[in-house]
Amino acid sequence: MNKRDYYEILGVGKSASQDEIKKAYRKLAMQYHPDRNPGNKEAEEKFKEAAEAYEVLSNDEKRAKYDRYGHSGLRGGQDFHSYQNVNDIFSHFSDIFSGAFGSSSIFDDFFGGSPSQRTRHKQTGSPGSDLKITLKLTLEEIATGTTKKVKIKKYNKCEDCNGTGAKTTGSFKSCSVCNGTGEIRQVSRSIFGQFVNIAPCNNCGGSGKIISDPCQKCSGDGRINSESTIKINVPAGVFDGSYMTLRGEGNAGKNGGQPGDVIVVFEEIRHDLFVRDGDNIIYELNISYPEAVLGTESEVPTLNGKAKLKIDPGTQSGKFLKMREKGIQHLNKHGAGDQLVKINIHVPKNINSKEKELLKELQKLPNIKPGNR
Repeated sequence: MNKRDYYEILGVGKSASQDEIKKAYRKLAMQYHPDRNPGNKEAEEKFKEAAEAYEVLSNDEKRAKYDRYGHSGLRGGQDFHSYQNVNDIFSHFSDIFSGAFGSSSIFDDFFGGSPSQRTRHKQTGSPGSDLKITLKLTLEEIATGTTKKVKIKKYNKCEDCNGTGAKTTGSFKSCSVCNGTGEIRQVSRSIFGQFVNIAPCNNCGGSGKIISDPCQKCSGDGRINSESTIKINVPAGVFDGSYMTLRGEGNAGKNGGQPGDVIVVFEEIRHDLFVRDGDNIIYELNISYPEAVLGTESEVPTLNGKAKLKIDPGTQSGKFLKMREKGIQHLNKHGAGDQLVKINIHVPKNINSKEKELLKELQKLPNIKPGNR
């Protein structure tokens, strides 16, 4: 039976680079691996065919012979059938499963780690879930940072059994399903040898032990649902929608498993006086027309009290005056934003007769009309 063209098998052209050949083979190896296609003889043949093509095309000398003489030029060379098991195959082709392709090894994809990594530690319980809370903050709190104490309902470790779920330290027995190993091994065979798939034991959760006499307070769960108070140190400069993670403050894990986290999402409360612009704050100040013309000194609110602001003569409406570092402290670095004061000139809607006469006289003066200096 005539063999298919190696380039056709891998789906690459004759000018393909070594990287392109590696990527093509890895894709096919993942697609047709026997563990992903149990009992599928066609997939096994394609897996073997792809490996044979890669063995030749990845070797410059063999590839040159193949390009010149075809399959006949490779007679007498190494035969792919000489590999006894899949570990030998993966060892021979280990270079294609390195970091250039985003995965350390094909063993990671099928077995959860390379041969040197497959020694499993017994698991202790199931990990706890994360919690998400929203924390409302005033602009004053955001400006300098603050500390909040928040009460939340969550699963906490049972104090009676210290989270184990067992009534006493002697209330455990070896799991009969995994014989205390905490893992189940499933063996399958193919033309390439023996495959061993290792998974945590579902009966004991990977711990190798089961509880024969459960704790009465938590009913063997190792945790109870109760109210807790958590402390949140909020740094200065956070913004609406940003968040921080409190490691280990979430739900306790079942039977001593690792606790989850608390995700704190910040919500900025709308301020009555200030509008936030990054780390700057904007405040609008209304002054009278005479104050704008003659100049004045005004007391304005800030995020930490009040401060005097000098307004020079001839200040125009809409001008911004800067109060340095009266804004919000920068997040995770020194310094603060500014307070920008926008000047608005107050125009009264209702005036009495005396005021009207004064304004009419004022209107006659040459410097009052627009365009005059």
